[in-house]
Amino acid sequence: MGLKSFFSIPLARLSVIKLKRDAKRGIELQKKTLLKLTKKASRTEFGKLHNFSEIKSHSDFIANVPVREYESFQSYIDKIKDGKPDVLWPGIPLYLCKTSGTTAGTKFIPLTRDSLPNHIGSARNALFCYIAETGKSEFTEGKMIFLQGSPVMEQTSGGVAYGRLSGIVANHVPAYLQKNRMQSLKKH
Repeated sequence: MGLKSFFSIPLARLSVIKLKRDAKRGIELQKKTLLKLTKKASRTEFGKLHNFSEIKSHSDFIANVPVREYESFQSYIDKIKDGKPDVLWPGIPLYLCKTSGTTAGTKFIPLTRDSLPNHIGSARNALFCYIAETGKSEFTEGKMIFLQGSPVMEQTSGGVAYGRLSGIVANHVPAYLQKNRMQSLKKH
């Protein structure tokens, strides 16, 4: 058993304990997250328009932010593509994730410095849940094929990088997994 495999078992077990503990407090944690996010976004264009600074509960959020289709966000996305900061989230997103657009053509979803760890952490947690449940960790030592979109990013007119989510995340695979990666991201 290699070092990665050896250490991944206790890490996986600890992570799953925390995930299960957090799951029991799901409603409480979601309420805290909602208030944290609306507070952070309160000075954005979207936050000002929807009174984020006054939101203190889920009911306040529902009263201030109507449900809508993606197309109603197009003007915000266009501003982000042009490089305008503080539109939907403070600053400029690291990336715009390009979706396949199954319902109404291509869509772009902002991916920020604050949201990227959620994508990486979710993938890690899925692997840890598998390891904790099965006790099988040997795969961490062998070669891994990452099924993903192209990791090559394009740029909007405002300089915001964009691509498929799986390709974006491929650029952020943790260093401890890079040696196992097939095919590497090295430039050929």
